[in-house]
Amino acid sequence: MSLLTVGTVAFDSLETPHGNVDMVVGGSSQYSSYAASYFTKDINLVSIIGDDFPQSELDDLSNKGVSLEGLKTVAGGKSFFWAGRYLENMIDRVTLTTDLNVLGEFDPILPDSYKNSEYILLGNLTPDIQISVMKQLSSKPKLVVLDTMNFWIDSAYDKLLEAIKLCDVLTINDEEARMLSGEHSLVKAAAKIFEMGPQYLIIKKGEHGSLLFDRNNVFFAPALPLENVIDPTGAGDCFAGGFLGYIAMTGDTSFENMKRAIIHGSVMASFVVEDFSNYRIKSLTKEEINSRVERFVNLTKFSL
Repeated sequence: MSLLTVGTVAFDSLETPHGNVDMVVGGSSQYSSYAASYFTKDINLVSIIGDDFPQSELDDLSNKGVSLEGLKTVAGGKSFFWAGRYLENMIDRVTLTTDLNVLGEFDPILPDSYKNSEYILLGNLTPDIQISVMKQLSSKPKLVVLDTMNFWIDSAYDKLLEAIKLCDVLTINDEEARMLSGEHSLVKAAAKIFEMGPQYLIIKKGEHGSLLFDRNNVFFAPALPLENVIDPTGAGDCFAGGFLGYIAMTGDTSFENMKRAIIHGSVMASFVVEDFSNYRIKSLTKEEINSRVERFVNLTKFSL
């Protein structure tokens, strides 16, 4: 089941209470692709990099079954770079540097082999790019997941509404759900957001888990309590990649299966935060993943 992921492939420099790293690999598409690769081996990546990006990292993605035909390399260009500092609570962070570099000229052109992808993950990019990708598809996908953020809600609201109409699942955090809807109650916010077009809504609450809504049902998935959170960067992207990768593997887009997909997405997010960059997420075993799924199941299992 082919999965198309559109987003960034980048470099990060990070300062956290657990240490600092400089110029490590980051970006939404590489994180989501790694997470999805544990469930499906037919992943089509669309992004842009400079020729400063390490070939070894591209080889690692290819070895996970990720097609890089849609990854544009700009000769003499520099890849997108973000630097940030996480505060003591490992939730709040301060952006120190954002250099768009080649991302500033990103105008994705889908290869023909990508245009019939069945599952689409539109990463947190400009709504114009998300709309452009959808218009290039040759057939109607089985499921489209769109991620966005407060910046686009503030600066490109009308275009964002156009993009949201094209998706099946919108994934945002609780603050963004309130901004987008104008409602403080997340239940009321979900009802308002459904009027914008999506059939499903995932509201991420960080260390407090996530909520899955359709028009008639709500499901809550906790976050797994972890002994060490080293680097939260990429957690949301791994969540989305794990969620959609599981959907692609099962071919089931029902609400009941999305509940299982939420848990698998949460599992992938719980791994990536245990180390810097992609160090942890790129070298997991099926046994580790299955064991952690069981931990999630046991976390919420009870009898009356």
